[in-house]
Amino acid sequence: MENDLLSLIKTTLIDGDPERTATLVQQALSEGLAPLAIVEQGLVPGMTVVGDRFASGEYFLPQLVIAARCMQAAMDILQPELLRRQEAVARAGTVVIGTVKGDIHEIGKNLVATMLSAAGFQVFDLGVNVPGEQFVEKVRETGAQILGLSALLTTTMTEQREVIAALEQAGLRDRVKVIIGGAPVNQRWAESIGADGYAEDAVGAVALARRLLGR
Repeated sequence: MENDLLSLIKTTLIDGDPERTATLVQQALSEGLAPLAIVEQGLVPGMTVVGDRFASGEYFLPQLVIAARCMQAAMDILQPELLRRQEAVARAGTVVIGTVKGDIHEIGKNLVATMLSAAGFQVFDLGVNVPGEQFVEKVRETGAQILGLSALLTTTMTEQREVIAALEQAGLRDRVKVIIGGAPVNQRWAESIGADGYAEDAVGAVALARRLLGR
């Protein structure tokens, strides 16, 4: 029965049904399944399939967004129980992420944050319109290995360069890998500003983060 429930949770996430996913997660908890097992054997495998299908072109952005909603609905239920039991999902690394100063676009950034969380990263999402000094302080505070900078406007993409300069000035640049994303940026821009990598989408961001950390 346990395996059946975990398989159903995985399937409903892949199919993109947040309400059904949440209901099954609640049922699994009620039947005594460990919250960590639900995450690691149901939700994460489901997100992996969705990511693979997106990468292959079988799924598109709407399917990715709704899968992220399934994951979030499930984690809203599981997180209090994980904390109560003092359990934690195995961490692949720590990420600070946000949209740079002057830019309030967040859909892509939110999707990257959700996918990184599903992949086992601890994610600190600073939101939108984030000044450089706030990124620097959060990296210092958390000891993050990855900093993700999103910019959706040509007028704000230069802020990514300013944040990297602020990290250098604070003596933190060597301690964190900087990845960038957003509609106007590309790998050439990443190289020109001294970033460690560029990701075109959320699936690519997860792969890049893993690669940069040798996972």
